[in-house]
Amino acid sequence: MIKLESHNHYDLHTYPNGLRLITVPMEHTKSVTVLVMVATGSRYETKDINGISHFLEHMMFKGTTKRPGTLDISQELDSLGAEYNAFTGKEYTGYYVKCAADRVDVALDVISDIFQNSKFDSKEMDKERGPIKEEINLYLDSPPRRIGEVFEMLMYGDQPLGWDISGTKENIDEMQHADLLKYFENHYFDKNTIVAIAGNIQTEEMKKKVEKYFDNIRDGKRAEPTETQEDQKEPRFKVEYKKTDQTNINLGFRSYSRFHPKHEALEILGMILGGGMSSRLFVEVRERRGLAYHVRSGVTAYNETGNFVTYAGLGNANLIEGLKVILTEHKKLIEEKVTEKELNRVKDQIRGAFVIGLEQSDDLASFYGEQELLEHKIETPEERLAKITAVTAEDILEVAKDVIRPEKLSLAIIGPLEGDNEEIKEILNSW
Repeated sequence: MIKLESHNHYDLHTYPNGLRLITVPMEHTKSVTVLVMVATGSRYETKDINGISHFLEHMMFKGTTKRPGTLDISQELDSLGAEYNAFTGKEYTGYYVKCAADRVDVALDVISDIFQNSKFDSKEMDKERGPIKEEINLYLDSPPRRIGEVFEMLMYGDQPLGWDISGTKENIDEMQHADLLKYFENHYFDKNTIVAIAGNIQTEEMKKKVEKYFDNIRDGKRAEPTETQEDQKEPRFKVEYKKTDQTNINLGFRSYSRFHPKHEALEILGMILGGGMSSRLFVEVRERRGLAYHVRSGVTAYNETGNFVTYAGLGNANLIEGLKVILTEHKKLIEEKVTEKELNRVKDQIRGAFVIGLEQSDDLASFYGEQELLEHKIETPEERLAKITAVTAEDILEVAKDVIRPEKLSLAIIGPLEGDNEEIKEILNSW
C-alpha cells in the first residue's frame, strides 16, 4: 500500500464574506503555489457572448490601478522566476503563481491585485481580440486539440456544454466592453471564489495574508448555469473535413458526473482500455497492428454529466480498420470480466501516478481547490485512494455495461473524408 506524506493534510477556512481559503502545508518543498479559482466558465455563458469567460481571463493581465500595464505585471512575476498563467474551463476559471516560498507575499499581492483591481481598458480589449482569434486559429489548425471540441459539440449539441470555450471569431469581434464588465460583476466575487495555497507555508500566517490582500473583493450572489439537456437515442457521427495526413477521431459514450458513485470505477475502466503503453488499446492498435502512433482513453466529468472517450490519430488508410478494432476492444469490456491481475496492475498504476502528482505544490493546490469549488466538499488523497482500492472487477463490468451502449455513442472525426460516409454509418449502426 502506498503511504502518503502527512503534509498533504489541509485546512479550509471561510471568511465572513464567504471567500474560502484552502491551505496545504508541504514540509519538503521550497516552493509555494497561490491558485485563485472562480466558479464560472463557458457553461455560464449565453450564445451571443460565448467565449467571454476566456476573453475575461486574458483581460485580467492587461493592467490594474497599481500596475497600469501588462509589462508591469509580467516583469514583477518574471523577476521572481515564477511560473504563472491562467486557464478557462467549462465550469471554472483559474489564476495561479508558483514561486519560491519566501516570495509568497509578492505572489499574493499581484494575483489579488489583478483579481480585484483590473482596469479592463476598452482599447486593450480591442487589441486583445487579435491574439484570441489567433489562439482559436491555433486550435483549428491542430486536429488532436480540435477533435475534443468537435466531439463535445456532437455529444451535447447547441447548448453551453457543447460550445467551444474560446467562442467563435465572430463573437470575439462583436463582444462589447459592457458585456465584459457585466460578466465580471456577475461572477467574480467573494462567495464564488476560492484561494488555494500549497507549499512551504504556515496555515495561520496564510489566513492573515489572504485577509489582508483580498480585502477589496466584491460581494455578489452566485448564478446557476443552464441545465444540460440530454436526449440522445442512437449513435451520432460527425466529420469535420480537413486535408491532413492523419485522421483524428474521438469515439466516446455519455457517462457520469463528477458526483456519481461509480466515477472511480469508470476511471479505472478508462485506464484498462487506453491508459498507458500497457493498456489494451495501445497494445492492440499500435503495437500489434501499427495503425496509430497515439491512442488513449479517459474520462471527462462535469457537474451534471460526463463522457468516456477514446482518442486515436490513425493513418488515413487505416481509419476503418482502426475504428473496428477500437469498437471491438470496447465490446470486450462488456462481455468479459477483467481479471484480478489486470485490475490490480491498473490500480497500482493509478495510485503511483496520483502520488507523484501530489509532490508538486501546483497539483496539490488544484486537487483541493477544484473539489471545494465544484463539489463543496473535499476528499483527502487517502480517501481518494481508498475508493480506487475498493473497486472490484464486478464494478468494472457493471459500469462497462451501463456506459458502453450504442444509444450513448458519439464519433467525431477530423480528416480528409466526406461527412456522409456510409461505411462508417454501417459500422456504428451494426455495433
